[in-house]
Amino acid sequence: MSEEHYYDLIVVGGGPAGSSAALIAAKNGIKVALLEKENSIAETVRTSGVTWIQSIKEFGIPDDCFNPIRNFSFCSPNNEITISDSIPRAAVLDVRKTYRWLADEAEKAGANIFVKINVNDVIKNDEGDIVGVSGVGPNGKIIFYSKMIIDATGFSSTVCKAMGFVTQWKRFGAGAEYEVKVENVDSETWWLMVGKQYSPAGYAWIFPLGNNIVRIGVGVGKPESSIDPTQRLEELMEKKIGPIKRLGKITPIEFHYGLIPNDGLSRKTVFNNLILVGDSAGQANPLVLEGIRYAIKFGRVAGKVSSDAIKSGKTDESALYPYEKNWRNEIESKIKSAGKVQDRWIGLSDEDWDKELDIIKELKVEEFLDFIKADFGLSNMIKLATHHPKLAVRQLFNLVKGKN
Repeated sequence: MSEEHYYDLIVVGGGPAGSSAALIAAKNGIKVALLEKENSIAETVRTSGVTWIQSIKEFGIPDDCFNPIRNFSFCSPNNEITISDSIPRAAVLDVRKTYRWLADEAEKAGANIFVKINVNDVIKNDEGDIVGVSGVGPNGKIIFYSKMIIDATGFSSTVCKAMGFVTQWKRFGAGAEYEVKVENVDSETWWLMVGKQYSPAGYAWIFPLGNNIVRIGVGVGKPESSIDPTQRLEELMEKKIGPIKRLGKITPIEFHYGLIPNDGLSRKTVFNNLILVGDSAGQANPLVLEGIRYAIKFGRVAGKVSSDAIKSGKTDESALYPYEKNWRNEIESKIKSAGKVQDRWIGLSDEDWDKELDIIKELKVEEFLDFIKADFGLSNMIKLATHHPKLAVRQLFNLVKGKN
């Protein structure tokens, strides 16, 4: 006998997108279940946790969940620059604490959280539309029926794959990092390390969490490079390449590994009774491959649109389209522009990177942050091209606006 549950909304995936969707939907008065396959929320960490203070404040994330950053250091094989701010505008999240806080908020709002639920199939009605999910729970087979499903399963896209709506991502980033205790670190400074010795198609990083704890990682673009990020990371740490040598003695605490889509916004994200959000929707900034702020923001939109649709009795694709319209209006052009810049970056030689850092160094801190956050609004790009008449910046402007 299988165990059966009935809800208005099923959210599959207990990451930032899923918890945020469950929170808003539950607040809107519908019956919500949030399903997580691991033994607890954020049992495994798959991200380095970089985000922005403006987003943190907007979402109400508590102060003890992040370490503020105000200095941005870059290192290429023969160059090194730092852009410093007077106040912190970036942050490194305590990922586990943040994700658990998000899930707790959803639970407080009335969502039921189920852990150890490995969803592996979908349930369809006679028209072929999704009306539930099934999988394996602690007591064997388990089925959840609902009026709507939100796929927040991240890179694996479990639900929409089972429906036959999508195939595996073709382009993606693979990231490996160690969370470590070190002797020496400036807790307000992050490092991005570029060039072939760090990553043939990507970058390496040092992100501080405070209390002499840092995350040292390597990201590699696939299929552009066949390099294993874990192997490259261990080589960098063993040889203490670049800024890593300044950290002194390194004592590993925990290993993290994750995959993040880098196919651009190539997926449709609404179907009858189904919404895709977060990494399952490909909502990530390709420049530094960060997507937590998008996952939370559009998770909330998905929760609102879903619960409103359920209340109205219409959960078909057209009723859910306001969700897709919202996120596309907000980020589609920015992500496309960032993708063009990333394509250029992937082709840079070590010598090119040395020159690139000289260009980045000339940016004011606000310009740099708009750039790295992929906030490529037209006014921002015009300001950038006006203030920095170097040929490379003009090329960048033309690139982003699609002129060449």
